[in-house]
Amino acid sequence: MVDIQDHLVQMGKSLGVKISQEQAGQFQIYMEALLEWNEKLNLTAITQPEEIIEKHFLDSATVLSSCKIKENGKLLDVGTGAGFPGMPIKILRPDLQVTLLDGSQKRLRFLEDLCERLHLSCERVHKRAEEAGLDKAMRESFDLVTARAVAPLRILCEYCLPLVKMKGFFVAMKGPGAKEELGESQKALLLLGGNQVEVKTFSLPTAGERNLIVVRKLSFTPKAYPRHGGTIIKHPL
Repeated sequence: MVDIQDHLVQMGKSLGVKISQEQAGQFQIYMEALLEWNEKLNLTAITQPEEIIEKHFLDSATVLSSCKIKENGKLLDVGTGAGFPGMPIKILRPDLQVTLLDGSQKRLRFLEDLCERLHLSCERVHKRAEEAGLDKAMRESFDLVTARAVAPLRILCEYCLPLVKMKGFFVAMKGPGAKEELGESQKALLLLGGNQVEVKTFSLPTAGERNLIVVRKLSFTPKAYPRHGGTIIKHPL
């Protein structure tokens, strides 16, 4: 297995992400676990160490520069998959209470194993996003809700904004075309409580343009939302 620790620290510096040697060691363990599990479970098409660093680890870490999350704040990663961006954020901010939400029990078993290897505690929830949004224990209770490569923005808004607490943030991770998606999502944002929006653009060394759509929630989500999953997809707001 390639040692990626020094490479990760240096690449982090180039993006303004501070990574300690201890954290770099945790990312090394993460990569090893990801590639090991990927042989039996399709977690990622990206398998080269340098690409994993850039397109998974550092891409996820940029969320921390997009908004200020208080000490011991609550983060929910919707459709977390192999743990992106939730697990890299947990490595860099171990004080945060991180919940990983996914509809696949197999992916959650991988994340359970990963947490054990990293000696980190994360809650893992086997639910669809719209089910979580109707759960009184989860609805409007998170300081930050993230989503990466899950769905178009106006669909994501209905999945994620019901879970964000008042004055909390929803961060959608997007590639090129984010501003067009944002233009199509104005109705959904306003209806669901996402009153304040900012797009933060940056560039990864080889992967190119990335956009973080940062939404501040300043009004409560109406009780009628989220709707049923099929309705959300067929008739987006």
